[in-house]
Amino acid sequence: MIYHVTDWDDAYANGAHIPQADGFVPRWQNAAAAFRQAHPPQPLGRGHLFRPAGTAQGLMVFMHGGYWMRFDPGLWSHLAAGALARGWAVALPGYTLAPQARIAQMAREVAAAVAEAAGLVDGPIALTGHSAGGHLAARMICDDATLPDAVAARVTACVPISALTDLRPLMRTDMNATLRLDPAEAAAESPALLAPRAGIPVTTWVGGMERPEFIRQSRLLANIWAGLGAATDCVIDPGLHHFDVIERLEQPDSPLLDRLLVSR
Repeated sequence: MIYHVTDWDDAYANGAHIPQADGFVPRWQNAAAAFRQAHPPQPLGRGHLFRPAGTAQGLMVFMHGGYWMRFDPGLWSHLAAGALARGWAVALPGYTLAPQARIAQMAREVAAAVAEAAGLVDGPIALTGHSAGGHLAARMICDDATLPDAVAARVTACVPISALTDLRPLMRTDMNATLRLDPAEAAAESPALLAPRAGIPVTTWVGGMERPEFIRQSRLLANIWAGLGAATDCVIDPGLHHFDVIERLEQPDSPLLDRLLVSR
């Protein structure tokens, strides 16, 4: 089957291809607010940190999406539910959005937030994120000192969800008027064009009903990093699209969390 994209804006347009897409953000807002009321977080820079009862088993970090242009950690608080129920602390870092910041700056801000959270919670660290946040999760374990070595040494799993791993095609979209990606930054900030740190298992996770470009990008990172020596897998979760694939994070017994919450 030939894969040929002629409309790059449509290739990355999720809502236009999801039934009742307009209802998801209000649903997330309500679920997140209710979760914070039941589990008050502590501040973490631009984001927040949820702690379980008793000593945490480790730290999960979720990096939010929105094409690096929209949303904030407060919209996604409910996605901490599954890990929190399993005894893990959960950090949701924030970062400056485009056009106020470029993607390289966002990666540095998220790395600093991960390091800050790591200083507050002992044990293994599991990194995940969705869409643009999936890009940032993968970016954290690139072998270019994005994360401090002592923090990276504690990372036991990275699961980018519906991740954007090669940023070069985004230069062909209307979004780039805001993102301002140029060839040099797109190459420097694309995990698929960088080497992974050694010893961190990576699972790219994507819904089977997502836009073909997101499935391609997920497969791309798993394939390239496998060739660079990483232990990788690509899970295509059947029947799920870009907006509901993240609901697996709310379920303590989900296969997604089983892949993510591991320790050495």
